[in-house]
Amino acid sequence: MSDFVHLHVHSEFSLLDGLSKIPKLVAQAKQLGMKSLAITDHGGLYGAIKFYKECKAEGINPIIGCEVYIAKRFLKDKEAGVDNENFHLTLLATNFEGYQNLMRLVTIAHLEGFYYRPRLDKQTLSKYSDGLIALSGCSSSETSKAFIASDLNKAKEIAGEYKKIFGKNNFYLEVQRHLYKQFAAAHQENSEIYAQLNRMANEEVQVVEGAKELWRDLDIPLLATNDVHYVLPNDAQAQDVIVCVQTGKMLSDIKRLRMIDSPTYYLKSPAEMAELFEDIPEACENTLKIAARINIEIPLGRISFPSFPVPDPTTPDKYLQKLCMQGLKKRLIKITPELKERLEYELSVIFKKGYSTYFLVVADFVNWSREKGIISTTRGSASGSLVAYALGITNVNPLYFKLPFERFLNLYRPTLPDIDVDFADNRRDEVIAYVREKYGLSKVAQIGTFGTMMARAAVRDVSRVMGWPYSKADRIAKMIPIGAQGFHMSLDSAKKLNRDLGILYEQDEEVKELLDLAEKVEGNARHVSVHAAGVVIAPENLTDYSPLQKETTQEKIITQYDMYDIEEVGLVKMDFLGIRNLSILGHAVEIAAEVTGEKIDLLKIETDNKKAFDLLAKGETMGLFQLSGSGMTRYLKELKPTNVFDIMAMISLFRPGPMNSIPEFIERKRSPNRIKYFDVRMESYLKESYGVIVYQDDVLLTAINIAGYSWEEADKFRKAMGKKIPAEMSKQKEKFLDGCVKNGMRIQKAEELFKLIEPFAAYGFNKAHAASYAVIAYQTAYMKANFPVEFMTAVMTAESDDPDKIAAAVAECARMQILVLPPDVNFSTVGFAIEKSNGKRATRFGLSAIKNVGKAAMEAIITERENQGRFKSLRDFVSRVNLRVVNRKTLESLIKAGAMDQFGRRNAMLKVIDEIRTSGVSLSKTIAEGQSSLFDGEELETKEVSDSSFKLLLDSISEAPKEELLSWERELLGFYLTEHPLIKFERQLSQITTSQINDIDQVASNNKTIRIGGIISSIRKTLTKVRKEEMCFLKLQDTTGTLEVLVFPKVYAQTRSILITDQIVVISGKLEAGEQTPVLIAENIMSLEESLEGGHDNVLEVTVPKNADRLLLSKIYQILKENPGDDSIFLVLQGENGNSKKFPVPFGTTKSEQLAEVLLELGCQVN
Repeated sequence: MSDFVHLHVHSEFSLLDGLSKIPKLVAQAKQLGMKSLAITDHGGLYGAIKFYKECKAEGINPIIGCEVYIAKRFLKDKEAGVDNENFHLTLLATNFEGYQNLMRLVTIAHLEGFYYRPRLDKQTLSKYSDGLIALSGCSSSETSKAFIASDLNKAKEIAGEYKKIFGKNNFYLEVQRHLYKQFAAAHQENSEIYAQLNRMANEEVQVVEGAKELWRDLDIPLLATNDVHYVLPNDAQAQDVIVCVQTGKMLSDIKRLRMIDSPTYYLKSPAEMAELFEDIPEACENTLKIAARINIEIPLGRISFPSFPVPDPTTPDKYLQKLCMQGLKKRLIKITPELKERLEYELSVIFKKGYSTYFLVVADFVNWSREKGIISTTRGSASGSLVAYALGITNVNPLYFKLPFERFLNLYRPTLPDIDVDFADNRRDEVIAYVREKYGLSKVAQIGTFGTMMARAAVRDVSRVMGWPYSKADRIAKMIPIGAQGFHMSLDSAKKLNRDLGILYEQDEEVKELLDLAEKVEGNARHVSVHAAGVVIAPENLTDYSPLQKETTQEKIITQYDMYDIEEVGLVKMDFLGIRNLSILGHAVEIAAEVTGEKIDLLKIETDNKKAFDLLAKGETMGLFQLSGSGMTRYLKELKPTNVFDIMAMISLFRPGPMNSIPEFIERKRSPNRIKYFDVRMESYLKESYGVIVYQDDVLLTAINIAGYSWEEADKFRKAMGKKIPAEMSKQKEKFLDGCVKNGMRIQKAEELFKLIEPFAAYGFNKAHAASYAVIAYQTAYMKANFPVEFMTAVMTAESDDPDKIAAAVAECARMQILVLPPDVNFSTVGFAIEKSNGKRATRFGLSAIKNVGKAAMEAIITERENQGRFKSLRDFVSRVNLRVVNRKTLESLIKAGAMDQFGRRNAMLKVIDEIRTSGVSLSKTIAEGQSSLFDGEELETKEVSDSSFKLLLDSISEAPKEELLSWERELLGFYLTEHPLIKFERQLSQITTSQINDIDQVASNNKTIRIGGIISSIRKTLTKVRKEEMCFLKLQDTTGTLEVLVFPKVYAQTRSILITDQIVVISGKLEAGEQTPVLIAENIMSLEESLEGGHDNVLEVTVPKNADRLLLSKIYQILKENPGDDSIFLVLQGENGNSKKFPVPFGTTKSEQLAEVLLELGCQVN
């Protein structure tokens, strides 16, 4: 029998302080024979539900608590230098009421008392003390501070207050012994650590002796605790690592929080605790007494829907049915027997599951958003529901797209289905605000989520605190493969998958130490933030279900429980996602209505618009939802889609796994005689995809129609295959094969079928999701093809905060022959807008795209112009606008960006900017400094200069060189608008480079050597952590895009003289996968001039014969692959009109005379 219970325990949810993962913590408690265990994380209850469930599963009594912070004065007092200090107090819930009070207290601490820490005061504790036991706390508690200050009277006063708040039997004096004195002896060689440990040892003795005295004098019982921060003794170093990550310190730093110097903060055994407190055994016995009083039962697994008002005397079921019939009539759909049967079937399932209120709530906010002109769609399987379509939740008719309802909801599904709604990202917050207003602020919050230390991040964090050079750590981190979509790559798997990393781990002691430590912190919670989409609506106050807090920016209120625990406690998660393309569509529709007078209803546009499909066939995909990018564009040009089903399929196939089926899909689309079905029974659901398996639904229907599965079994099959657990996959394979054989298929053919569907079970797209996204993709293609200026104007407005995307959009406008006018204070609005130029519609740059021009300045300029007319001159401008709002920096930015070109030369205006701002009209100082000759010796008054004289002055100052003007544009707009400096060098660059930046995704395999030419748009210099060597990060820009380049110290030292902004360079190096986009690791950097002189030795250019067919191309590829190496390869394909195009090959070769001879024999030209 256990004779001790740990009541002061920190899990990983004491963020970057506790290391204990809950499963490991509970398992160790069980191993030690403990029947109860507490969790008392700092300031929050993040892990409470996970802990509760884990304890229940292991037969341990869960004790939910929190180590809270008590304000020095009152929680509303937040005076700097006075209220920074706070005290620790440990609270334990004895029952469900106490648990709810604990949630309320933690919420108040975060929402009302937050000042450096989430704080409470004693008045608030008094209000919510029922069902709680308080422990005086660690050495940072109020009583401990008094003991350490030798102020026993103060300690008695404090203890008396807490005893009064919580009741005689509900306040205990914590005593801890962390053997500081014992471990000090091991650190005598380091005087600072030695002195620190001795100080802490003396303080701990003072706390224990003081607590004993209060026990005798005030009859407040003692309680032995260990300040548990990790599970096992050998976890101490890993916990020290995360403390350093939190504090930004190094492991070698002496002056920091160093729990490692006394590594006793682990889950000690009852025997160890008994030995520590053998002089006061009552302190250990009291842990058992407290545990015996605690019994918390949290109702889990229920569903608590928000209260939704329905008209009397109807019920939610009847009201839902009525709205469905009204909705179908509104959509002008003929009620056929098939449709009626489907609707009745779906409603019967929804009624039996009790989900009517859920559908009514979602339909309400989606339809509200539609009334407000906010475009929405759904993702996931919701589009498979006719009910959702009838209610206006989805915009996809499931009967037309042949979408099964059971994929979304069936009687056997144990959980509530997700209806994930995408809104225009610039208006998503309006919908959330509507929900808050409708249901009440106390019932609505966004859901919290935890950032965790995944494999790469863990390696980088640990290497930093260990003092590793950045380059070395970065090399190790990048050896960790990127996990497949939806699956995180673990360090253990990485060592097995990457042979080089595994060998390094075995042979290099430093790497082994790094990876072993990283593995211990891997997966630990690092920080809390707001979930990208999740919103929760409670039937009563949210604090009855989850503690709340503010996110990091202190704006949004979020739950402390993550989405999984929110569902466990019975709340319904609503997903409100934001998609920029929906903002673009909405804005394009608005602009079209303003400019052309045509009101476009995207739900009613023709679905076979020739212009839209021609645009896709030509590969003009920039700005289109889900269809842009060079890889997708290339396939679309080959496919030449003719219907929305083709778009659906391409969206679904263009992903890992299914991507291998794209060539076959295209071939069958082009040649219908190639269409065949693996089994004739598959034709009914594979006809629209030309017999090719495309969707996850195809796998499910195959399991049902051929292997005899039910929908319940098919869903389990999908989940098992998706999780890729070998034992479960093997079990499912056996069941699938047995089913196929029972239904008349030979075992060999069944094996082939399983092999065919396996990749799609794990990575295949949900068909309903693909249908929803295909509709939006088609709508973007329709708008771009039929309203090109309006669409591109909307694209640039939506992307105005991203210079790289604006640059790409401007380049696309040039290709489309849409004129993009520069910013102008007399014409520009906040965003991009359409205006006439030489009889044609053009897009005018918005002021918001200019750096340093804030919202207030834009409003001041536009309001003045609208009220008093256009500005006539620079003088007129500065005399009319508020110069405190349109300050010097703003004015300079407007000039440099070209927004004032009509008033004079940019260089001239910049030269007189200070004088004209000072007086508005007086230019005497400027004239006195060399300009008086302009006026033939005429004496000028210092009071005022006429407009004509001022103009004459501006005219006399020459313009800056063209290169400087372009540099200003790039500095203020983020890219070159009027002309790109590289245009005149494009021919030379094409001869000495292997790729342009927008082709990177075609050659972006790790360790691929490429050569890129471009202009340096920004440089960020830094020092390596240990050796303090200079290195830098560059942004390289060409006419197609921007690329990040990492220059390590060795290369930086050799090339620093040419690494300056606006310098044109050619960089050779290896591509490595970055967090979002590839990063080029520079190996060699030369100026353009040097490159042109030096040639390109490691590039092989193969010009393919004009009449080359697929067979010949395949043969050339095979020959090149059989000669692997680091030389980059380009295939040059010759067109019928004499033009040629160069394509990078996604692997390297080794140039040799023998290789050249073989290629020449095939009719190729080799350079």
